[in-house]
Amino acid sequence: MSATEAPVLFHTAGRAAHITLNRPRAINALTHEMVRRIDAALTVWEHDPAVETVVVSGAGERGLCAGGDIRAIHDDARDGDGSAAAAFWRDEYRLNARIARYPKPYVALMDGIVMGGGVGVSAHGSVRIVTERSRIAMPETGIGFVPDVGGTHLLALAPGELGTHLALTGAQIGADDALLCGLADHYLPSTHLTDLLTDLADLPVHDALERHVQQPAEGELAARREWIDACYAADTVEEIVDRLRGYGEPAAEQTAKTLLTRSPTSLKVTLAALRRARRLGSLERVLDQEYRVSRACLRGPDLVEGIRAQVIDKDRDPHWSPRTLAEVPEADVERFFAPLGDRELGLASS
Repeated sequence: MSATEAPVLFHTAGRAAHITLNRPRAINALTHEMVRRIDAALTVWEHDPAVETVVVSGAGERGLCAGGDIRAIHDDARDGDGSAAAAFWRDEYRLNARIARYPKPYVALMDGIVMGGGVGVSAHGSVRIVTERSRIAMPETGIGFVPDVGGTHLLALAPGELGTHLALTGAQIGADDALLCGLADHYLPSTHLTDLLTDLADLPVHDALERHVQQPAEGELAARREWIDACYAADTVEEIVDRLRGYGEPAAEQTAKTLLTRSPTSLKVTLAALRRARRLGSLERVLDQEYRVSRACLRGPDLVEGIRAQVIDKDRDPHWSPRTLAEVPEADVERFFAPLGDRELGLASS
């Protein structure tokens, strides 16, 4: 494998070290190897006085990162024992926590598509930049999974019930809405990214940003806060759907229809995970919880079926089991949060 064919590229330019996710045909979807390589580079740069800033970006024109390599997770859940997926998540979540605590500025260029695992390697950074091309989402309920990579922590911190809306629907948001939800810090036009990178080689991050930061175009969520906050404050997914249907707002009614296409089990577990994340507080404690939930997803039918329908066969017709919200008992939801004993992630205690 030549250097340019490597799944992650590393180089330094002046005072900045660069991580480039390099699987453009897969929109830079993260593999276990990529996670390990990024972590190793962060270790080196943390102790290198010549490196003052770390920058992460994605190769190609489509985006920073479309998420984790869910084909590999599908195959392990369907044909394996789940150990490969669990090992990937263990290292990925530890990397997410490390990024959040990294002692040097960690600049994430959230240009284009940033979803799932892509949010994990960007939105925990100290400097998160969006552009007019940014499309950010945690779309896990659509594949029979639950927001992970610290996503339930980030979304639990969003104003009002915006995070609940994004977590349950998997809706994509642009730059202004990402800023509103606390998933990003700065907006600049994508045409300025090359100049920003040039400036970061010579300038502190704040000084480089000052040359380029602008105001984004208005988003959609601020105008929808009233019905989002009112409907998603309900205690159950069934009641959320009922409130959305009865609110008298076409966008709310359409959202109810969207929710009913998602995995019923994933919806209920996601709502429970978000509410618990608010009480847990720290990112590390939430990642520990997400690891329990993710491993439990491997044992259920919806993850394999959801990835099959959306990614493998692409028929967009998943057959969820159970098929309806009413058929998912609370006891089944609770099982997703069961302690793992000596298999815990253990970030909060490390």
